[in-house]
Amino acid sequence: MSRVGPGAEARALELTDDPQATGPGAGGIVSPDVTTSLAPQQVRELLPLLMRVDSIELRLTVPEGGRRPATQALSFDPLRAQIRQVYFFDTPDLALSAAGLAVRARRMRRRSGGDATVTRRPLRPDQVSLALRRSGSYSTEVDVLPGGYVCSGSLAQAVDNDRVREVCQGLAPVPKLFTDEQRAFYLAAGVVGPALDDLMVLGPVNVLKIKLRAPELDHALVAEQWHFPDGGRTLELSVRCAPEEAFEVAAATRTFLAGRGLHLSGDQGARTRDALRRLAADRESPSA
Repeated sequence: MSRVGPGAEARALELTDDPQATGPGAGGIVSPDVTTSLAPQQVRELLPLLMRVDSIELRLTVPEGGRRPATQALSFDPLRAQIRQVYFFDTPDLALSAAGLAVRARRMRRRSGGDATVTRRPLRPDQVSLALRRSGSYSTEVDVLPGGYVCSGSLAQAVDNDRVREVCQGLAPVPKLFTDEQRAFYLAAGVVGPALDDLMVLGPVNVLKIKLRAPELDHALVAEQWHFPDGGRTLELSVRCAPEEAFEVAAATRTFLAGRGLHLSGDQGARTRDALRRLAADRESPSA
């Protein structure tokens, strides 16, 4: 996971009039449709901010009906993919999601193991302490939507894969996955009711992640295919580039994908909400 902080690569960029909202070493997530999704004033706000970050990530979601054509068009080979398991934590009625909170843990096949993350949405960097924003564990994201954008903040920590499995099998309490700093970040959201101890496990979603190369693109295209317990699937695409290349890479990516008949969405918050709804419904199913 990329990081926010001086000298570090970051996952996202806050779009705002406040010149102090992002610091050196921040990065950004924008949509390949960014120039048409935002008003001229918003684009003017974005340009100087891009020059202050280390990297940009363009990230999009392929709608349900377009997943199969997309995997065929992009020659997605599951045998070359890295396997991940994603778990979410919420109440039966998804009270956290409704309040703009997402609590998640992942198991990953890598030396450092998995991670656990608390995300609050919407959340501007100026609503978070400077010390936390400069932490290597904190990141800010922006979803560019038609007519505007939504910012969110995430606090993550590395977690052993076995610990994630232990908690998700009910052998240890959910708070065991999170640091005191993450628990304070969770409580600062001001959600009345559920404590971390009260949350149920949703998932897992099995994820296949792979880097794709295309002659038309100078940068690798990363594809993540999500496999839900109910049999449904979604596909997310992303590409990382230097800030000065952002609009050029966005245009090239858009042209490349459009040439293969792919119609995409940039609302990452909607993807998470949809995932939670599916997981909650699957948990309530008599056959679950």
